[in-house]
Amino acid sequence: MGNVESVKDISSGVGTSDGVSSSENIDATDEADVLSAPESLVRRLEKPVEPVELRDGLRQVLLDGGDWREGFTDDICLGVWLWSRWQPVLEPAGCSREQFVDVVISTHRELWLWLLGDRRWEQYVSGLAGRVARRLPAPTA
Repeated sequence: MGNVESVKDISSGVGTSDGVSSSENIDATDEADVLSAPESLVRRLEKPVEPVELRDGLRQVLLDGGDWREGFTDDICLGVWLWSRWQPVLEPAGCSREQFVDVVISTHRELWLWLLGDRRWEQYVSGLAGRVARRLPAPTA
């Protein structure tokens, strides 16, 4: 029963029986065990520096009347650019390039806000990382 209470205390953030808060009982190596699979994956994804030239090029294409749905699978696509950086983490977790690009396409509103400067890059890319992680297949036991 003591082990169950310890896990419950750690996950709820309640102090443990020794009076030390649960966050002080978790060292860096144990933290990944407490995180959910999506949270753990998000932490492993590199948050790349904003691709300013790519942003400016995509924004200009859209402002010139280009169809936002075209170009999401070619080499000037933000999804393809990010896939080249996130593939080593996402592919072993069960996410294909096509699935990833589909998630990027599903964020078209947030992508548009970033392209126009109404959303910061950090906001967009961290939101995308969370959405990708939540859409991964459930881990098999």
